[in-house]
Amino acid sequence: MTDTDAITPPGAPGWQARWTSSAKSGVGTALTAASRVWFTLSHGILNEIYYPRVDTACTRDFGLIVTDGKGYFSEEKREADHEISMIEEGVPAFRLVNTARDGRYRIEKEILADSRREALLQKITFQALEGNLSDYRLYALLAPHLVNAGADNTAWVGDYKGTPMLFASGRQGLSLAVASSVPWRARSVGYVGASDGWQQLSRTKTIDPRYRRAENGNVAMTGEIDLAAGGGAFLLALGFGARPEEAGYRALASLQDGFERARRGYVSGWRAWQSGLLPLDRPASNTNLNSYRISTAVLATHQPLSFPGAVIASLSIPWGYNKGDEDLGGYHLVWPRDLVETAGGFLAAGAVEETKAILSYLMAIQEEDGHWSQNVWLDGAPYWGGVQMDECAFPILLADMLRRGGHCGGAEFERFVPMIERAAGYVVRNGPVTCQDRWEEDAGYSPFTLAVEIAGLLAAADILEEAGKPAAAQYLREKADSWNDEIEHWTFATGTELAERLGISGYYVRIAPPETADAASPTDGFVPIKNRPPSDMNQQAALLVSPDALALVRFGLRAPDDPRIVDTVKAIDALLKADLPQGPVWYRYNGDGYGEHDDGRPFDGTGVGRPWPLLTGERAHYELALGRRDVAEQLLATVEASAGKGGLLPEQVWDGPDMPQRELFRGRPTGSAMPLVWAHSEHIKLLRSLRDGEIFDMPPQTVQRYQRDGVTSALRVWSFNQKLRSLPAGKTLRIELSAPAVVHWTMDDWATSHDSPTSKNSFDIHFIDLPTKKAARGKSIRFTLFWTEPGRWEGTDFAVELDGSTPLTPRRVRKAPHRVSGRTPEPAEA
Repeated sequence: MTDTDAITPPGAPGWQARWTSSAKSGVGTALTAASRVWFTLSHGILNEIYYPRVDTACTRDFGLIVTDGKGYFSEEKREADHEISMIEEGVPAFRLVNTARDGRYRIEKEILADSRREALLQKITFQALEGNLSDYRLYALLAPHLVNAGADNTAWVGDYKGTPMLFASGRQGLSLAVASSVPWRARSVGYVGASDGWQQLSRTKTIDPRYRRAENGNVAMTGEIDLAAGGGAFLLALGFGARPEEAGYRALASLQDGFERARRGYVSGWRAWQSGLLPLDRPASNTNLNSYRISTAVLATHQPLSFPGAVIASLSIPWGYNKGDEDLGGYHLVWPRDLVETAGGFLAAGAVEETKAILSYLMAIQEEDGHWSQNVWLDGAPYWGGVQMDECAFPILLADMLRRGGHCGGAEFERFVPMIERAAGYVVRNGPVTCQDRWEEDAGYSPFTLAVEIAGLLAAADILEEAGKPAAAQYLREKADSWNDEIEHWTFATGTELAERLGISGYYVRIAPPETADAASPTDGFVPIKNRPPSDMNQQAALLVSPDALALVRFGLRAPDDPRIVDTVKAIDALLKADLPQGPVWYRYNGDGYGEHDDGRPFDGTGVGRPWPLLTGERAHYELALGRRDVAEQLLATVEASAGKGGLLPEQVWDGPDMPQRELFRGRPTGSAMPLVWAHSEHIKLLRSLRDGEIFDMPPQTVQRYQRDGVTSALRVWSFNQKLRSLPAGKTLRIELSAPAVVHWTMDDWATSHDSPTSKNSFDIHFIDLPTKKAARGKSIRFTLFWTEPGRWEGTDFAVELDGSTPLTPRRVRKAPHRVSGRTPEPAEA
């Protein structure tokens, strides 16, 4: 076939591009800087392959099609049963066995990345189970989606130094090349949905070699393998590069080195890394998979050596088969919350250097004002524009874990102090209300976010005090104490129909909106459920329950047997527990819409929330804190039994009746993300917690201060993002502002008035403590503000009533898992 015989494939630019299944059965990469390739597996074939960064997908899928050249057509991913295993425990290179359901053939593969260069290798054997090898024709089909895009790719038939190959180039000029160790009998390219290899083979059982170039579209490339040349055994190499020639070179070099050499290098790197981890291995009784080593491999696979410390959330795009180029990020982005949770998994496994790299990465991508963006590309560029307060406090807790564990101290730790101080400053200036909760949906008072914020402030206080900044440390503790006292006022609902029906005093809600003048408490407000239809969005905060409340125990603010926690657990189990074949798994909150529709259609902005295995891990930690180790062990087994065939943990599992046509089975992974790195991190931390007999990542400061010492706050804070309306008798009213001002105030309805200038602290907060501590209940303090720099009045009077009520105090525990010093501070001097 010569270029003069070539014709343009019809159907340009092809169908609208789509990604593929997010339910991965395997993920892997080589642990070398020379190989910037990450691969994923599903349905017995390769799916997204990432290059040159772990946040940059470059393929949709890469599989095989079998025909007889006449009337037979079989695609291995759809018409075969799939088996998967690691080639060695803890080494994410994989053996796949795909057996045709009609009994006619079997395809065996071994897949790994070349540790010496940016290439991927598949060692493949085709076996005829019916008839002879000569009765079959085998085709490799690859859909390039270079640089997170299925559109604007160009594919062509060509060669590198005389070796026939298939090539593609896409955005930013990146290229890939496919080479075979045995000759190609034919090669063809085309537009997806019209002239691609799948369409050709399904219609004619052969491909048209005249289709040699398909430009600027959603394209696919197909090559027929010469089965006779290798007796059914052959090697496919996929090389990547900045130019087609570079991709071709890498594909050919990998073929020439051979599979066994690549295997030795790949395996040795993973063996060395796994050997340095703590032995937390506990293989499940009903499978030959070592779930601990799978989880550790998942964490390490998602952390690229080219960006030390960056770990993406998942090498997947949830419901990817229903999403296209508009979803550039998928889950292959960095979420600071997931990143710190992942750091905890690394540290629990004994991977200290990886944990320290994460802290360094967080310091590098921190924004100037001290916050972290909702999620980012590897280089720190924000993707979505939200701000979540737990993500701003979590890095402080990570730094403190490393400090307390003796893993980072002295001059090495000192470099992180400015980051910690900026983060704490952002939290105290902008909290406790978060713009988004940890589920990235709603603003308000979230028990989970509050727990992380308060624990983070206390950890920052210890760090700053050690750094010679006692005034800043005292201020942070005062702020934490004030917020801790208010948790029940903000988030504990009483007197509801649900509480009455369950026979409980009340429960912590999922999230409560910021206080308003027309609501008795935040729990009387309304929360918009953003993944539900518009007619069903607004729900009363007091009616929404979430396992998020268990964070109050996980981060040490409340005892596990605190009656309010115990009552909340009853509400959680009544509304959110799904009893599945593997055991109980919990929903995020009642009314959640993030999941497949009832008929199994993928989430498309609305849907029905499904159970999350990581929440079973969080519940197991609660049970362990309560002293019920046996229950925690059972829940660990439930988490592990929620994994897919390859041992990967999904974001969600299906809770409805089996729907084989949609690949949805009760208790098994849904079309959401798999693996979810956060879930694997929780799994590792649970293994460590069970080994240690205590919660691995529980901060000691909160346990000591609020459970053992019973510290309460001497003050309450009024600010523009926390407009206090009432003040318990005996408390000092602190007014905090973002700029200097004179507070013009009265406690006798302006019969007399006073002018008190604010003072600035090290966090750029201008504040004044008003003498309300001895004021009689029933009085109101009224005030307005004169802004000194612009020289103008606020023009509004504010009022805070001294109502005499006192909050429920934290319940002390007889014995805490950590011992730290604590004290009750007096309010800072203005």
